[in-house]
Amino acid sequence: MARSTQETALLSHALPLSLTAAGSTVAAGSSDAATFQGPSINEFFPDPIFFAGTPIEIDRLVIIRFIAVAVLLVFAFAGTRALKLVPNRGQAMIEYGFDVVRRNAFDNLGEREGRRYLPLLASIFFGVLFMNLSGLIPGLNLQGTSRIAMPALLAVIAYIAFIYAGLRKHAGTFLRNALFPPGVPWYLYIIVTPIEFVSTFVLRPITLTLRLLMNMVVGHLLLVLFFSATWFFFTESHGLFKVFGIGTLAFGIAFSFFEILVALLQAYVFMLLTAVYIQLALADEH
Repeated sequence: MARSTQETALLSHALPLSLTAAGSTVAAGSSDAATFQGPSINEFFPDPIFFAGTPIEIDRLVIIRFIAVAVLLVFAFAGTRALKLVPNRGQAMIEYGFDVVRRNAFDNLGEREGRRYLPLLASIFFGVLFMNLSGLIPGLNLQGTSRIAMPALLAVIAYIAFIYAGLRKHAGTFLRNALFPPGVPWYLYIIVTPIEFVSTFVLRPITLTLRLLMNMVVGHLLLVLFFSATWFFFTESHGLFKVFGIGTLAFGIAFSFFEILVALLQAYVFMLLTAVYIQLALADEH
């Protein structure tokens, strides 16, 4: 009886120790197993490279913006330094892009005002386009417009152009008519004026900023997700799971072409909305 009691006591102490050791072994084995790490918002905030901790801190994204602007200037110079009656490929591409901007400027603003604001609209279109396309360039892989500073800066420029156009054309009536639309009964201004102020002077730059920013953020995260999943399935997974890598690779390639379309579309929309806002400021009712 004493012997049985002693064995029972030993087992009661040994069983928890065994379970603890087994749990540790399983945990160690699971930590060695491959795990997939998806993209995060930290993709858009790389470590600083120059001037860390200062107001002019430069990281990889800022360098990408510099590169996009430099490539745009080189492309424009190379395509226009020797203009020909029969354009070469580079000149034809620049002329086509510029013609798209010119036609929209003239259609919305008229020929006279269109010529005045054409340099601004062309700069916005090509600047946004080249920064959007940087996310598809190997080695860069990040859009210059995928962090809020650049879209916000462009939206502020468009907003200033809108205010300037209105004050220049209708110096004495622009702000008054924007906040107090003619023809509205005076007692409705209590409701109409706050709505006009928010929609005209607050929401326009915000929507310009967020439309461009969120399209670029979502596009980058999806591309990173597809291609990082492809790498994971091909190199880290086992057995039939590798087949999934073919699907994620196909989606990644297809979405890359779709991102080119989105980059073009967002540059066009930003330029077009800037032209529309300027046209609204120039309208005779102001």
